[in-house]
Amino acid sequence: MMPQINPFSLLIASIFTSNVLLSYFLGMCSFISISKDLKSSNGLGMAVTLVMTITTAANWIVEKYIIQVWNLSYLRYILYIIVIAAVVQMLEMIIDRVSPALYISLGIFLPLITVNCAILGVALFMQLRNYSLIQSIFYGFGSGLGWWLAIVLLAAIRKRIENAPIPTGLKGVGITLITIGLMAMAFMGFAGMLPVQ
Repeated sequence: MMPQINPFSLLIASIFTSNVLLSYFLGMCSFISISKDLKSSNGLGMAVTLVMTITTAANWIVEKYIIQVWNLSYLRYILYIIVIAAVVQMLEMIIDRVSPALYISLGIFLPLITVNCAILGVALFMQLRNYSLIQSIFYGFGSGLGWWLAIVLLAAIRKRIENAPIPTGLKGVGITLITIGLMAMAFMGFAGMLPVQ
């Protein structure tokens, strides 16, 4: 039986209280690496949001009409990754044609969206929680927006503290990890506002 969760509540919760990046720490490698530059962070955030929305809906269809009908649960991960790879490949070709500068600035991280664990994690959460198609679309879109918000916030904070008097031992990765931890605690402040996990 599908949970009776309002899709709008699911959208808001997936952005703030159940942020896939700051609650579950999925997709951290590209999050930390790309967040050095605000423009690249914004571009990658848009790309991840688009891919997450499309692949969550597509994987819901694959789940309901292929995996469950043909009893292929042992192939679930492979089929989900094939859908994600196909969507990312199409997006990569479109970005290369429309915005070569963004394509170059995203570099290796654009094709690596295929193996971004946040995207696969959202598809698996959607399946485990037995969301409907509409709920899955809202959840995928909200999770993408949450990922985008987090990476843009981290890029802005990193730019702001670039010239701050930080102790030598904390410069670079150290202060970045501390900042991510503080961001995660700030987002936890939204917990309890909506009854969604």
